[in-house]
Amino acid sequence: QVQLVESGGGLVQAGESLRLSCAASGSILKLNDMGWYRQAPGKQRELVASITNGGFTNYGDPAKGRFTISRDNAAKTVYLQMNSLKPEDTAVYYCNANLKSWDNKFILRDYWGQGTQVTVSS
Repeated sequence: QVQLVESGGGLVQAGESLRLSCAASGSILKLNDMGWYRQAPGKQRELVASITNGGFTNYGDPAKGRFTISRDNAAKTVYLQMNSLKPEDTAVYYCNANLKSWDNKFILRDYWGQGTQVTVSS
């Protein structure tokens, strides 16, 4: 089985920073892209940022210029540094990993973490 465990969410004031972490564990054969998505109440889940195992990054519009995604391949961990947070960044943030597991060696599939709440007060 594969698990993604997020940490680092919380309540902050506008302008402050947070750093999210997500560690992948379990029967991972090959870990490809990792990323962060978020979902605010009443809205669809949206891409925040993603990163390939080679370090290439992609950012959703809300994250550009303020958030930075990085990863530690040896630790199978992805990070999201969020600076200059705004109230509109309030959402549940979900970790995503695209990988092959030993249980399904020929299939690439997406796994999701349980989500971590980020609340930004004005």
